[in-house]
Amino acid sequence: MSANAIEIRGLQKTYAARKGEPGKQALKGIDLDIPAGSVFGLLGPNGAGKSTLINILAGLVLKSAGQVTIWGFDQDVNPRQSRAAIGVMPQELNLDPFFTPRAALEVQAGLYGVPKSQRRSDEILRLVGLQDKAEAYARTLSGGMRRRLLLAKALVHHPRILVLDEPTAGVDIELRQMLWENIRQLNKEGMTIILTTHYLEEAEEMCGEIAIINEGSLVARDSTANLLGRLDGKTMIIHPDKPCDTLPEADGIAVERRADGALALSYKSSQMPAEAVLEAVRSAGISIRDVKTEQADLEDVFLELTRNR
Repeated sequence: MSANAIEIRGLQKTYAARKGEPGKQALKGIDLDIPAGSVFGLLGPNGAGKSTLINILAGLVLKSAGQVTIWGFDQDVNPRQSRAAIGVMPQELNLDPFFTPRAALEVQAGLYGVPKSQRRSDEILRLVGLQDKAEAYARTLSGGMRRRLLLAKALVHHPRILVLDEPTAGVDIELRQMLWENIRQLNKEGMTIILTTHYLEEAEEMCGEIAIINEGSLVARDSTANLLGRLDGKTMIIHPDKPCDTLPEADGIAVERRADGALALSYKSSQMPAEAVLEAVRSAGISIRDVKTEQADLEDVFLELTRNR
């Protein structure tokens, strides 16, 4: 077993043409390593190829070219072992409405060949907070409870890797916090977590490393801290002692007056030191009551990397 939970080389997927529609190359030669034991973010705009990549990992979509190794098992050579190493919590609420949560987990475990003596349905239901709904029909569960059940189903075969496809989309804050508590605990126990999300602040908080896919290509792959450090732009927020009529002026500085009276001065840190920005403020006759800087967040990085590509 290597240090990587997943290794992807030259992964391509082209969907065949349909009536009236041309074929589409969804993945264009992706190379990607996902470290074992990490919480790894997989981000990209709609249609970027994230779902195709996840479905290939899960064995639901056949790749057109390339190599995929999951927990040391080549997907082409050992398809059963590679599929058994990964659990997927899908975005869609695809549940049988006439199964109870306990029955749904038992059926899922049977499909993966888990012997009855090794099944832990009740333990998993407690983990996701559904122990009191174990015998309720799935059709009677709320949307949030159904999402918890999807997570439970992904865990029945003791996977080494858990893929979460938009796990908190459309759920309330309480459920979101519960899900992340569960995910942190599973990761602490050694499980590798792969997360796709549209909540970029969520990825920034949860993920140690992130890959960004756009139009079927990998446009970035780095630690979250390094990705945040890529953007050169900074904003200095100046709170004047008293209202000012004259705004600071200097090449390389863009100034915006905010509703609370503060001045937001944007500049590139590689071209201008912070002291030069402060000097421009003093030269405008502005006395400073308070000052702070705003750093780029993951949304800024995401937009920068996916814009005009």
